[in-house]
Amino acid sequence: MSEPLAYLNGQLLPASEAVIPVFDAGFVLGVTVTEQLRTFRGELFRLPEHLARLHTSLRTAGIQPRESLAELAEIAMRLVANNRSFVEPDDDLGLCIFITPGPYTAMAEVSVTGPTVGLHTYRLPFHLWADRYQTGIALRTTAIQQVPPSCWPAALKCRSRMHYFLADQEAAKAEPGSRALLLDQRGLISETSTANVVAWYAKEGLISPPIPQVLPGISLQVVTELAGRLGIPFVTRDLTPDEFSRADEAFLTSTPNCLLPVTRFNGRPIGNGQPGKILRQLLAAWNEMSGVNIAEQARRFSKRT
Repeated sequence: MSEPLAYLNGQLLPASEAVIPVFDAGFVLGVTVTEQLRTFRGELFRLPEHLARLHTSLRTAGIQPRESLAELAEIAMRLVANNRSFVEPDDDLGLCIFITPGPYTAMAEVSVTGPTVGLHTYRLPFHLWADRYQTGIALRTTAIQQVPPSCWPAALKCRSRMHYFLADQEAAKAEPGSRALLLDQRGLISETSTANVVAWYAKEGLISPPIPQVLPGISLQVVTELAGRLGIPFVTRDLTPDEFSRADEAFLTSTPNCLLPVTRFNGRPIGNGQPGKILRQLLAAWNEMSGVNIAEQARRFSKRT
């Protein structure tokens, strides 16, 4: 096999042949339930938790794929085992699971019915964040708000993300290189387009917005566990932008990069404007848990061809 494998609707096939028709509802309507995972040392990280969240999203969207969660897990592990040979031994992969309702009947001129189910791997794009462990990320609030729960619940992980796209564009126009930190309809801190956000206060500990109001991030769960092991207080509560601006430290947590420091917010430094000691402690604990020096791996493979 000269290229990685992918899975699409019951078949393992070369990734270049995993093609979705233009009349699929995932393309026409943006109705796609998804999960993004990564490996550490070639092993999928927190696969059961990701599949449990996928199950919640599928139930919310009313999509019932033919494959069971156990079958999806087996396919995911098989793809990673095969496709790992296409990267260096110390490199790692991302894995995407996506499921749509299938053909959009108003456009489809075929008799195929039932959900579209796909899985594929990809080389983690370390070049997008490798330097951020040292320099940090700038965030900005925008006029674009988070989707209200009256549209769909925060626990639904999907690809209907035009609001994220517009918010990140607005943030980058105001401050090149920055990303959007979305607010909810009450003007409270929500999340970014790809990550949960956590603030740290010397007098209070770690604070993140309440889970019912944001996507229940798998990486956020890991941060909660690591904080407990390190004896760092962690609570969830509402956060205003003004409170967030006064944090001693802040960081983002998401599957591909695990933890990234936030060093600027709305054009002003967070804390001293440098990655802080709490971020370093948590990242060191994550390194130990995964067996991978996360920041060093990103730097090493950010320049691969």
